[in-house]
Parts: sequence; C-alpha cells; structure tokens
Amino acid sequence: MVQPKKKLGQHFLVHDSIAERIASAMENNHFPILEIGPGEGKLTQFILEKYKSQAFAVEIDEESIPHLHQRFPEMTDRIIFGDFLKLDLTEIFPDKFNIIGNFPYNISSQILFKVLEHRHCVPQVIGMFQKEVADRVIAPPGSKTYGILSVLIQAYYNTQYLFTVLPGSFYPPPKVKSGVIKLVRNDRENLNCDELMFFKVVKLAFNQRRKTLRNSLKSLLTSELGKEEIFNLRPEQLSPDDFERICLMIEVDQKNAGL
Repeated sequence: MVQPKKKLGQHFLVHDSIAERIASAMENNHFPILEIGPGEGKLTQFILEKYKSQAFAVEIDEESIPHLHQRFPEMTDRIIFGDFLKLDLTEIFPDKFNIIGNFPYNISSQILFKVLEHRHCVPQVIGMFQKEVADRVIAPPGSKTYGILSVLIQAYYNTQYLFTVLPGSFYPPPKVKSGVIKLVRNDRENLNCDELMFFKVVKLAFNQRRKTLRNSLKSLLTSELGKEEIFNLRPEQLSPDDFERICLMIEVDQKNAGL
C-alpha cells in the first residue's frame, strides 16, 4: 500500500467506477497515452486494460515505482521515474502522444502550460483538476472565471467539462471538489500572429483584468492604435480570436512605426 504524500499533492482515487470513466473518455487515436502521477495505480489499471501497449506512466514518488512494477509487470519498461515538468517529452515520444491523469492540484496549471509548449505533439488530454481550475479552463468569454488559461488553452484545444468528482472519492479526501475535463486539439496549426506576442498580450491583459485593454496594453500601443474601439474592452470580453486580431494589429502598427 502506497501512502499518499501531502508534499506531492497526492489524493488517490478509491472508486473504480470513476477511474474507468476517466479512462473511457480517451478516444483511441493509436498514439501512446502518458499517465501523469499514477500513484498506486487505480486509473492505470483501466488505461492498461483498454489501451495495452499504448500505456505509459510518469511518477515522481519513489515509493510508488516498485508498487507499480509489481502490480503492472507488463508496463515495467514504460513506467518512468521522474518529474513530468522536467521531462524531455520529445525524447520519449518522437511522434504524438496523449496525456491523462488525476493531476496533483499543486502543479495542475503547470501541467497545462507544458501541454501548451508541446501542443503540436499532444492531440488529446483527459485530466482531473481541482474544480476551480477545470472551470477556468473551459470558461467562455464573459465569465468571471475566464482568464489566461481559458484563452491560451482554447486557442489550440476544444474543451469539454465531463463530470464532477466529490471529495469522498479520494484518499485522503481533498477539501474541494474536482472536475474532469477533456481537451482535443483543434484544427489551428498555428496562429496568424506571432505566438510569443499572443502569450504576452493575454498575460498582460489579464494581469490587470479590471482595466481596459487600452490601459493594460499601453506599453505595446502607439497613441494612434490605442484609439481603436476594441481597446475600450476588458480582457474577459474577448475571445481567443479577438486576442489574435489584437496581436496582428499591434504587429502591423509596430512595423509601420519602425519598432
């Protein structure tokens, strides 16, 4: 029996039915499936059952590794001991791969940012998050929870909220509800603007979300561009497409100004 560790943010699933629902949400696109943080293997058993040799796992908890090797001997060579956030994923998966997991709350946003870094290689993500984070990822424009993660993820992925999981489904039970979401890569290969500019504009805007874009983005705007009507809006009023359009406007304006 592996003991959950608070420092690793571990809350182990105890209900087979929920683990099976999470595993079943993954569409089989014949790419490998990497589980992040299998712990004692509640979800792993259903991933392995459904996807067999496609199943991989990465685990940072040293105590879990021998337990997982013993429980899933057929996966021994596909269980990676290490920190997902520090892994060179392209070295492990030369082609595309999916991601799945009951993600530790304390690194769930960082996992999503790493997914974004590898968005051309990750066609699908099924993840359990703290419900607040799950709600933020799938939030539409105009919502109070719509923010940086919403825009950046939705620019590249179609998002779907699958179901809510109550604290009693874990050991130890967390103090909050959890939400399972599904991300599927959309058809947008690349943005029509500079992607680094896109990330910069979104972060600048939401870091001062109570201000209009004219004020939060003033370091990027010439006085003439700042007069455009769209800059009267606040960031939560804009879709990912709107942010893309703003970035194009800034790029063209800076080029014309010789910046």
